[in-house]
Amino acid sequence: MGHPTTPRDGQPLDPDTVPVREHDCRSATRSEAEEILPLVEETAVIRKREVVTGKVRIGTVTDTIEELARADLQRDFVEVTRVPVDKVVDTAPEIRTEGDVTIVPVLEEVLVVTKQLVLKEELHVRRRVESEAVEVPVSLRKQRAIVEREALDGSTINKEETDR
Repeated sequence: MGHPTTPRDGQPLDPDTVPVREHDCRSATRSEAEEILPLVEETAVIRKREVVTGKVRIGTVTDTIEELARADLQRDFVEVTRVPVDKVVDTAPEIRTEGDVTIVPVLEEVLVVTKQLVLKEELHVRRRVESEAVEVPVSLRKQRAIVEREALDGSTINKEETDR
């Protein structure tokens, strides 16, 4: 901030002289009683500084909660049906599939006057699918943040908790 008696050029005023603008000195209409006053202007300089007003402490807490986890489970069951055939065959039939049934031939050699290949039975294997809804308890962890603000004297200003 400038001093009220210091002009803008920074030079102090001489108490015996009064600054006069040139225009005023050349004026012919000037009277003896007229006085010239210097105009002074102050300026302000603003500065900032950091001041510690308190502290912040942040922590996390892990909680364990119990929940039921739901899912659909699928099981495959095989149903075997024995179908008697008792048919003489020359060669062993291949395993075959008819729709959703797989047919597995079961052979047996039988001693007769002549040896013959006899188809004793077939195994019909049918696939069946079942679904079952289940609920299983599971432990899940969840964190939350705790923010504490402290004043300089160590007292707690406020405490906040957030869940995510």
